[in-house]
Amino acid sequence: MAARRSAQWYSGDDRNSYIHRAWMRRGLPADAFDGRPHVAIANTASDLTPCNAHLDEVARSVANGVYEAGGIPLDLPVVSLGETQVRPTAMLWRNMAAMATEEMLRANPIDGVVLLGGCDKTIPALLMAACSVGLPAVVVPGGPMLTGTFRGVPLGCGTDVWKLSEEVRAGTLSPRAFLDSESSMIRSRGHCNTMGTASTMGLLAEVLGMTLPGIAGIPAADSRLLAAAHATGVLAVELIDSERPPGAVLSRGSFRNAIVALAALGGSTNAVVHLLAIAGRAGVALGLDDFDRFGADVPLLADLQPAGRFLMEDLHRAGGLHAVLAEVADLLDPAALTVTGRPLVEHLADARIWDGEVIRSRAEPLRPRAGIAVLRGNLAPDGAVIKPAAASPHLLRHRGPAVVFDSVEDLHARIDDPGLDITADSVIVLRGCGPKGYPGMPEVANTPIPARLLARGVRDMVRVCDGRMSGTAYGTVVLHVAPEAAAGGPLARVRTGDMIVLDVPARTLHAEADLAAREPSGEFLAALARPRRGWEKLYVDTVLQADTGADLDFLLGASGERVARESH
Repeated sequence: MAARRSAQWYSGDDRNSYIHRAWMRRGLPADAFDGRPHVAIANTASDLTPCNAHLDEVARSVANGVYEAGGIPLDLPVVSLGETQVRPTAMLWRNMAAMATEEMLRANPIDGVVLLGGCDKTIPALLMAACSVGLPAVVVPGGPMLTGTFRGVPLGCGTDVWKLSEEVRAGTLSPRAFLDSESSMIRSRGHCNTMGTASTMGLLAEVLGMTLPGIAGIPAADSRLLAAAHATGVLAVELIDSERPPGAVLSRGSFRNAIVALAALGGSTNAVVHLLAIAGRAGVALGLDDFDRFGADVPLLADLQPAGRFLMEDLHRAGGLHAVLAEVADLLDPAALTVTGRPLVEHLADARIWDGEVIRSRAEPLRPRAGIAVLRGNLAPDGAVIKPAAASPHLLRHRGPAVVFDSVEDLHARIDDPGLDITADSVIVLRGCGPKGYPGMPEVANTPIPARLLARGVRDMVRVCDGRMSGTAYGTVVLHVAPEAAAGGPLARVRTGDMIVLDVPARTLHAEADLAAREPSGEFLAALARPRRGWEKLYVDTVLQADTGADLDFLLGASGERVARESH
C-alpha cells in the first residue's frame, strides 16, 4: 500500500512536519499521525440552510464510523447554499461552492472525504469538487423531511406552495388559510419531501454509485439514516485503503443509469444541469441529447409530487429507490460500479415493491414514456428541456402568440394587468433569466398564470424561459433555452405577437418569425445583469451555457490532489 497522502504533512522530523502535527494535537491520540487515514467530513450544515441544519448530527455518526474503522475523522465546514434563503438564486454560487470545496480538499492533509449534502445545490457542488480533486469520496444525503398535513391533507413542500398561492390569486383560498398552512408544511428536519431537486440529487448520487447502497431517500428524521452514516464512515476508510477514487466509480454507464432513474422517478429538470456539470468535472462524455437518448422511453413508476400524488416518506416505505430501479434493471448499465466496488445492479436483487400505488410496476406505469424531452429549433439552437410528466398533455403540441417579458421585474409588474392582451392560448416568454443574464439562472420559469385566467379555471399555459424552475414545480414549461438571451440567443429577439410552436413529440420549439433580422429590444438589454466586481463578475464573464451544465469555463475537468509546495 502506498504511503498515505496525509503523511506528506505529518511524517518526518523537520520543522514543517513538527508544525503540522503540533497544531493538530488537541486531543488526538499519539498514533493519529502514524499512518492512520485522515478523513474529512465535508459538512454543509448551516442554520441558514434549514434543510441541512441536522447534518452536524449526521457528521457525528460518520465520525464514529471512521474511528471504528481505524481512521481519523475531521470536520470540514464548507460553503452551504440554502435554496429558500439566498438571493438572487442559489445557482449563482453552486460553482463557487464547488470551487471552494475543491480547494480545501486539495489544500488539507486528508486521504479521503465524506460529503454531507441535502439542499438542492449542495450535493452537486460537493460531487463536482470531489471529481476535480480525485480523492476517495462518498456521499451521505441528508434525507427528506417527514410528511406534514393541513386540514387532514398531506402537504408537499414546494409543490403545494405553488398550488396554494395560485388558489389565493384565483380567489378560491383565503390569504389567512394560506398562511395557516405555513406552520404545517415543514414538519421535521430534512429537505423537500417532494420529488424536487434535493430528493432527485440525493437519489441520483446513489444511482451514480457515490453512496452506500440503500441510504438515499431515508427520511432525515429516521434513525436508520444515522446508522447508515456510521456505516459510511467505515466505508470511507475502506475506500482509502482500496485506493478507489470517484474516477474508479463514475463512468458513462453511471450517468446513463442516472438518466434512466431520473425518468422512472419523475425527477427534477434541474438534474440535467447538475449531471452535465458533474460529468464535466469527471471527464465523462455526456451531452444534452443523452437525456433523450437514454431517458425518453423510460416509464414513470414513482407516483410522487409534483408529477404524482405521494411524497418521499411514502417512497421509502413502499420499497425506496431500489424497488424503482429493479423495475427498470434491464435499462441500466450492468457494469456501472458503486463505491462498494460492486456494480449497482448487484445491489437490487432483494428489492421489492411494498405499495403498488406509490411505486408502480413496469407493466402498469403512471406514464409509459416519462423522460426529459430535449427540444431544438430556431428558439433553442443548442437545446431546451421540458418535463412531460409534469406538463399538461393537451399542451404538449401547441401554437399560440407570444407574450414577452424582458425580466422578472417586468413579469411581476404586468402579469396581472387587466389591460394585458393574454389568453389561455398565449405563450408566456420570459427572458434574461439564464446564467449570464440574471445572473445565476434562477427558478422563475414556472411563471404565474394571470389572475383573471386563474379565476376562469386556467391552471396551466405554455411558458418558455432561459431560466430554470424548481424541481417541486409543475406545468408545461420549456426551460434552459440555450443559448440564453443574454448570450445572444434568439430568445432575445422574440416579440409579443410572434406565433410560437411547441411540439414535444417532434422535439421542436419554433417561432414563426425572421428572428435573425431583428435587434434585441432596449428594455431587454437594460434589464441584464452587469456586475462590476466580485464573484458575480467572475461568474458572468466565465459561465458556460445550460446545455453543458453552466459550469465556469476554467473549472471543467480536474486538477488532481497533488500540492507540491510547503507552507513554511
